[in-house]
Amino acid sequence: MPKIQRLSTTDPDFNTQLDALLAWDSVSDSAVRQRVAEIIEQVRQRGDAALCDYTSRFDGWQPTSAAALELPLERLRQALRAIPAAQREALDLAAARIRAYAERQRLQSWEYIEADGTLLGQKITPLDRVGLYVPGGKAAYPSSVLMNAVPAKVAGVAELIMVVPTPRGELNELVLAAAAIAGVDRVFALGGAQAIAALAYGTETVPAVDKVVGPGNIYVATAKRAVFGQVGIDMVAGPSEILILCDGQTDPDWIAMDLFSQAEHDEDAQSILVSWDAAYLERVLASIERLLPGMERADTIATSLTSRGALILARDQDDATRVANRIAPEHLELSVADPQALAAKIRHAGAIFMGRHTAEALGDYCAGPNHVLPTSRTARFSSPLGVYDFQKRSSLIMASPAGAANLAATASKLARGEGLTAHARSAELRGDPG
Repeated sequence: MPKIQRLSTTDPDFNTQLDALLAWDSVSDSAVRQRVAEIIEQVRQRGDAALCDYTSRFDGWQPTSAAALELPLERLRQALRAIPAAQREALDLAAARIRAYAERQRLQSWEYIEADGTLLGQKITPLDRVGLYVPGGKAAYPSSVLMNAVPAKVAGVAELIMVVPTPRGELNELVLAAAAIAGVDRVFALGGAQAIAALAYGTETVPAVDKVVGPGNIYVATAKRAVFGQVGIDMVAGPSEILILCDGQTDPDWIAMDLFSQAEHDEDAQSILVSWDAAYLERVLASIERLLPGMERADTIATSLTSRGALILARDQDDATRVANRIAPEHLELSVADPQALAAKIRHAGAIFMGRHTAEALGDYCAGPNHVLPTSRTARFSSPLGVYDFQKRSSLIMASPAGAANLAATASKLARGEGLTAHARSAELRGDPG
């Protein structure tokens, strides 16, 4: 049974204990960074040849040529036709819900005209080409395909390039089917840091993209960090997290299973329950101990709960809310009588799941909002992936003759104050009615 930590906000060293519990070093060590740098350099220098070599070495199959790395779109459609009808229906429904939510996020261009005729505005343009990394090692995630690809297509991205590792040449049919449903344009059987390098810099076969999105292992995350600036990236995510605030009135078995749902991801995932009912924490602990032996990933869950999990006793709901805002979790469940009132007090969370019947797992697959969320307390300053991540903004400025004259004096004073006389003269020339 897991030895899950027990904390109380009344402990004199509570903040120190909480900081230690939340601490997560997502920075890869020097050996990983050096290896990734070598792979990126090899891909930049040798292009397709490096991709074929790394595929043979890391994925265990030898492409006959670089062209063999690309999967024909008919292979995606074939997978879609072959999967069981129930899985096809589930993918279709999830995609439709994600698309409906994403449609509401699309940014629109706007402009206005000032009294002197000067036009100001903002032009919204979709990215030209985006790369989507999909894990294909220990587990495959068709849900990640939908969550990344559908918003990109809603945004109007012209070309979406998916890369997915294929260990021993094996393809995951659900991942390919999801790519077909989402409208992915090209797919390459590539993984690891070499795939990220190919997307960032391009090779003879793989086109360079403008932004790279999608989850991956430490090598993928390190490579994304390394190529940032050459291309945009969505984020460098840490382990999955769930924080639950409960008033003690929800079935403890439900809450235990919600904690398990994140802990089963991997040993570093974090599951925390905060309640202001001490007896309820004991009931949840009893549920954990009773239900855990029947879980398929019991060992992983136990390790996660022991190393990074916690049951926290708060003074009251307001105290629990302060803890939640300090943690700034990826997933936050508000399992209370009036979740909307409590949600109004939450300042930092990736996604907020309100009410006793809203399991976080619904958000992972089919609720509609994106499951790509900020982790490791980055919800303090960042947001879920959305359509806006695949759009960019350009400012629009069109000065009328009168507007140029009105602005010239101000621009000239500021420019001369900075010692930039060419700037000043440029404005003055257009502002001179003579």
